[in-house]
Order: sequence, then C-alpha cells, then structure tokens
Amino acid sequence: MINVYNLAVNLLFGSFLNSATPTSSTSRYGSIILMVAMFAGMYFLMIRPQKKKQKEEQEMRETLQIGDEVTTIGGIIGKIVTVKDDSLIIETGADRTKFKVTRWSIQTNNTSNERLEAERKAAEEEKNAQKEQAAIDSAINGKPKRTKRVKNKGEIGKIEEINPSSAEDTGSTSVDDVKKNNE
Repeated sequence: MINVYNLAVNLLFGSFLNSATPTSSTSRYGSIILMVAMFAGMYFLMIRPQKKKQKEEQEMRETLQIGDEVTTIGGIIGKIVTVKDDSLIIETGADRTKFKVTRWSIQTNNTSNERLEAERKAAEEEKNAQKEQAAIDSAINGKPKRTKRVKNKGEIGKIEEINPSSAEDTGSTSVDDVKKNNE
C-alpha cells in the first residue's frame, strides 16, 4: 500500500521535487525575488483597489445628510429623515413608512450620484458649447489663426501668429512673409 502511494507521488510530483532543489545560492535569491514580486503584484492588483473602494464607501457613509435619497444593502430606497451617530431613520414609500438602519447598511447615496451625473453633464455641455463657439468664430473670421515656429539668428523656436486676413495662402509661409506681416 505504501509502495503504491510512493509510486504515485513520484510519478506526479517527482520532476517538481527534483527540480525544486536549488543548485546554487543565486537560484535561492531568484526564488525569493520572484515571491516578493508576486506578492507586490498581488497587492497592487487586488488589495489596494479593495482598500480604496472601502475608503470611498466609508467616506460616503460619513457624509450622509438629511434629505439624501439612499439605497440600503437590502435594496430599500428611502429618504433620510434623521441622522444620529451610528444610525439613520429613512422614510420610504407613499405611506411614508420609517425605518431605523445603521450607517454601515447604506449601500449607495443616490442624491450624490445624481449630483455627480449633473456635474458631468454640465461640463460636457460647456465643452460642446466651446467647440461650437470656436467653429462659429472660425466661420465668421474666415480662416482660423495659424502659428508657425520661426527660427532667427538669435532666437530659437520663437512662435509667431499669422494673421489670416493679411497673409496670402500659398500653402506654406516663409520666414520673410512672417517678418513682413509683423512689421
């Protein structure tokens, strides 16, 4: 019975056991470095994001205010009526049923999510308005302003603006054309 067990272990793990014995001290250090690198990778891929998420959830729970609409871990959606140290009273439903829950049972703050979404939407609309204004300005003024890097004897890489109304559109602008436009 023991011989069958030894035979099975040798067949399955024999090559691993024989190759696992280090032949020199450098292979020992290599395996230690490999283990440290694996632990560091695991920390940055798994542990650190989880701690960041926990910190954000804790911050969300600490900043709850009266009037915020929240969702509990059990899926109950309600509005906060009273805030105490470790507990909240939320009001839910058409009949205004009140529940007392602990802070840790709050999963999301729907009011802050709506505020963030509104801020993102406003920023996007402002960006689109700036693009439209730039398109209108370029349509009114003709060509948009162009810049060209000019190198003179004493100056390295000076950037000068080219006025589209006074410069001829020849496809390329020489240094002499830029000097004439600026004088």
